[in-house]
Amino acid sequence: MYRIADLRNLETFVAAALTGSFAAAARQLGISPAMVGRRIQSLEDACGAKLIERTTRKQRLTDLGTEFLAQAARVLDDLEGLAELTRPQLAGLAGRVRVTGPTTLGIKRLSPLLAQLAAQHPALSLELDLSDRNVDLIAEGYDLAIRIGNLKPSSLVARRIGAYAFVCCASPQFVAQHGSPATPPELAAHRCVLDRKIVPRNRWPFGTQGDDLIDVEVQGNLEIDNGEALRMAVLQGAGIAYTPLELVKDDLTSGALVEVLADWRKLSLPVSAVYPSRRFVPRRVTAVIEACANELRKQ
Repeated sequence: MYRIADLRNLETFVAAALTGSFAAAARQLGISPAMVGRRIQSLEDACGAKLIERTTRKQRLTDLGTEFLAQAARVLDDLEGLAELTRPQLAGLAGRVRVTGPTTLGIKRLSPLLAQLAAQHPALSLELDLSDRNVDLIAEGYDLAIRIGNLKPSSLVARRIGAYAFVCCASPQFVAQHGSPATPPELAAHRCVLDRKIVPRNRWPFGTQGDDLIDVEVQGNLEIDNGEALRMAVLQGAGIAYTPLELVKDDLTSGALVEVLADWRKLSLPVSAVYPSRRFVPRRVTAVIEACANELRKQ
């Protein structure tokens, strides 16, 4: 029986095994790939066995490495749990939390929220990466993802924390010049600004209370894949947009934009907090999830 003196080697092995490469593990841990290699070599020397088979192009766990990984992950989880138990519950949060989220929601809601948390807990290190793609939490080393839309089945834990509503809007100048549609099918006669992230971009869902949403075909000669850029185009009178309410809420309040087809029901997508499946979730991660949930309950 052996004892692993340096837990950093164990942590490095788990990171390399879960991310699938030394380079990804290095990015996650903030060290060089060469250091990852040295730590894993030291661990294998202590074990007296090969845990990861490596070539110049890929790596794979040995049979022993697969068994070792399951035990090592549990050991690290238990150690982190002990650290949380010994920290007074009233003490400030500490440690690093890496969060990824969608661009518009991240700018409008997540960034101000995390700024507040950082000010309240100086020992808490928060990283926010905004992207409209679904990142690989494990491979890219994130603790938490905030995602919009229905999720595919996976081994990750998902908790619904809010809803993401859409609205149809245009500038007052556009409406004054071209009029406002009274029903969704009348959109076919209007110039629309198409969001390239909506699939399909030229079919917008509408419905009445109690009825399923029905797609209405629209058309326009301007397509944009960025929310803020789309907002600016609509403010300039480019046409009618079907866009997240979060993006244009302030403009609707100020009158810079006006709602179109306000009496018709529109798309509303679930917002979920997604994190790796673990028996123990660090208090700092739970705190961020709760803060996000509380923020998204606000109108």
